[in-house]
Amino acid sequence: MMTLRTKKIATLLALFGVLALVTMAGFAQQGPPFGGPGHEHGPDGHPPIPFARELNLTDAQKAQIKQIMDSFAASIKDLHDKLKALHESAPDPLSTTFDEAAVRSAAQARASVEIELEVAHAKAMSQVFALLTDEQKAQLAAHRKEFEQHRQQFEQRHGAPPPPPPAGEDVPLSNN
Repeated sequence: MMTLRTKKIATLLALFGVLALVTMAGFAQQGPPFGGPGHEHGPDGHPPIPFARELNLTDAQKAQIKQIMDSFAASIKDLHDKLKALHESAPDPLSTTFDEAAVRSAAQARASVEIELEVAHAKAMSQVFALLTDEQKAQLAAHRKEFEQHRQQFEQRHGAPPPPPPAGEDVPLSNN
């Protein structure tokens, strides 16, 4: 049985997936996907989203989505650079002296940047979603429902991921 926390995480992941699809919809409808006929994968190596074209975005919507995503990319560049620097400067937990305060401080700094990234992403997705017509929003809702059904079927066949251990409980590093 899924815990409330697992359900919340799954719902949040599904929401982000749908919102990411909206974002990619603008790019997927700009002529042949990523550079020409027969090109089956995008620049990131992933195939284009199959139902994005079904949203029938107008040229104005495509232009507005592109503007939102360009602004989003520019706004998070500094955050990604900061996060990378924080990862590179994090204390080494395998060093001979363990400094819990330094590790905790570094983790909190990274978490703070990750929160800002998540907020920026949610803001961009909200702006993109606001551009859609009621019909397009209904199509996305239908695809989201279909995605959730597939996720549930997958969990029924393969089982839900295990719940996280209770706070303060040691987590084994391997099964051996």
